[in-house]
Amino acid sequence: MNGTAAATDVRRHILDVAQPLLLRKGFTAVGLAEVLTAAQVPKGSFYHYFGSKEAFGEAVLEAYFAGYLARMDALLAQPGTAAQRLVAYFHDWLDSQTGEEAQSRCLVVKLGAEVSDLSQSMRAALERGTCGIIQRLARCIEAGRADGSLAAAPDAHAVAVALYQSWLGASLLAKIARDRAPLDTAMAGTRQLLGLAQTA
Repeated sequence: MNGTAAATDVRRHILDVAQPLLLRKGFTAVGLAEVLTAAQVPKGSFYHYFGSKEAFGEAVLEAYFAGYLARMDALLAQPGTAAQRLVAYFHDWLDSQTGEEAQSRCLVVKLGAEVSDLSQSMRAALERGTCGIIQRLARCIEAGRADGSLAAAPDAHAVAVALYQSWLGASLLAKIARDRAPLDTAMAGTRQLLGLAQTA
């Protein structure tokens, strides 16, 4: 393995180790020394991989969204109608937000409000990632109109935005209440908005 590939692997390892720490404690509460100790990387080498803590935070978000969007693409490519794939995606969201592990939580919920006022580059990374989610939802809604599994909506993108906002808010409320009820409400609202039977 050449030096560039090795450095890329170490950088990826640091990001992988950092994500659950940030999900548990937030961005400002996690020190670089804590991340490097957890990753078993020499403390003096951080700036070899990241130009600043802000650049590190942006990289964590980009890595998170790369993984999230890949999983979303896989879920939305499953067999079945577009409506079935969309419901399966939101069931996966619900399941991920009610797990015990920090890794199952949403980094957007955890860091969104915290870092958007701290860092323009991190805010932009959040915006790019969330736009990618909304675009995929809109495409699936359009596919549902095409295959007849979803009723025609005037604007698939507007519906996708409404759904994402609903689920993001429900995830935050579920975190505050330590109760899955807001997510169940989001699921019921999703079915209603999409014109699906509650048991579909």
